[in-house]
Amino acid sequence: MSDLPFGFSSSDDRDDGDKERARRDDNTGGAGGTGGAGGFGFDPSMFGGAAGGAGFDPSQLGQMFTQLGQMFSGIGMPGAAGSGPVNYDLAARLARQQIGDFRPMLDSEERAVADAVRLAELWLDEQTALPAGITVTHAWTPVDWLEQTLPTWRLLCDPIAASLENTWQDGLPEEAKAMAGPMLGMMSGLGGMMFGSQLGQGLGHLSTGVLTSTDIGVPLAPAGTAALLPEAIAKFAEGLDLPGQEIVVFLAAREAAHQRLFAGVGWLRQRLLSSVEDYARGIRLDMSGLQELGSGIDPQELLGNPAKMEELMGQAAAFEPSVSPEQQAALTRLETLLALIEGWVENVVSAALGDRIPSTAALTEMMRRRRATGGPAEQTFATLIGLDLRPRKVREAADLWRRLAEAVSGAETDAATGNDTRDGVWAHPDLLPDSTDLDDPAAFIDRVIGGGTGAFDDPIAELERTIEEERKARGDDA
Repeated sequence: MSDLPFGFSSSDDRDDGDKERARRDDNTGGAGGTGGAGGFGFDPSMFGGAAGGAGFDPSQLGQMFTQLGQMFSGIGMPGAAGSGPVNYDLAARLARQQIGDFRPMLDSEERAVADAVRLAELWLDEQTALPAGITVTHAWTPVDWLEQTLPTWRLLCDPIAASLENTWQDGLPEEAKAMAGPMLGMMSGLGGMMFGSQLGQGLGHLSTGVLTSTDIGVPLAPAGTAALLPEAIAKFAEGLDLPGQEIVVFLAAREAAHQRLFAGVGWLRQRLLSSVEDYARGIRLDMSGLQELGSGIDPQELLGNPAKMEELMGQAAAFEPSVSPEQQAALTRLETLLALIEGWVENVVSAALGDRIPSTAALTEMMRRRRATGGPAEQTFATLIGLDLRPRKVREAADLWRRLAEAVSGAETDAATGNDTRDGVWAHPDLLPDSTDLDDPAAFIDRVIGGGTGAFDDPIAELERTIEEERKARGDDA
């Protein structure tokens, strides 16, 4: 698409200095260090010469051992950078390697993002009383997205990786655990590398496809930070017969709406993370399969051959975790919460932009199809926790929010009152609709219109009314 949004530039629209800086950054592997074949920072090509791999260059021997040291530096060493359930140093290196060449953001792109967000905020003010939650805007490269969102990925991934690690360790035969006790730390380190490798590959792929910092429905960026990714937006716009400026304002409005919701609803972010933790606590592997796997292993071989331990871990990782009723309930809660967030954003953005941007309806439907065919949100949660965020639920959530606002505003002949009632449902997690309400929104709307949120509007006043009613029931005139 030639009509790139505002100041957004194509990958070739930069000066030679920018290109050289991008190549230099890519060759050094970014802040994570050097990358190499095999995904663990070790490049076996150093064993061969430049022409067909023949010969060996002794001058590269030191670099080879340096990379090997980076590979094993964190294994089994408490407090080391690579220790823990996930090796995030490795994940960052692999993701950075997969991103490859990228161009720095231009000043014009930073200004374009700021202008689009500012305009979107003005229009959103008319559709929601939730205050603006953005304090700073950015145009991000894929590497910026990786570096700025990695702290949140730690919060999402650690509980799941720790549960899986404890599960396979508990499933080892007692003889093997007794013999390999001193080396369990190394096995944990290898597990962290395994999880880090998987996470790094996923983040590397995700970083080149996300359009905004909230594209997957979770607040990944630091609080108050709004970001758009111009390179991914330019690819998204290719082939669309739509004005580029409208695309950017639409995405900026989605980003701003997400930020308002997460900033204005203080419990929401923690509820998302705790839902993942609830799922992680119930992870269990088929122990009979693990026992069968370990029954043919010689404990002495396990003690003296680290490669055998890594092989055992790789085979254990192939076992599918069983889903308990508690886990299924946690997944249902998380799926419903994500659908409610996305549905609310879709409803508010459509109302704010619908009369101003002709392509709003087309872009909204395109985002729905993007989810249906496996966009970043679906890929992320399917890989992370096996959650299928069904587009049907998102569509139903958006319909529920719309019908609620219309029902209230129709009765009151005041659209602002309808929006306030809709947004007031977020005042407390117990007020939110559940999965059954998405299937039967009429009953939920009746409860809300009938005063279902009143007890949370002013809890002190509600308590005083209760005390007064009890006093009158006792006939106490004092």
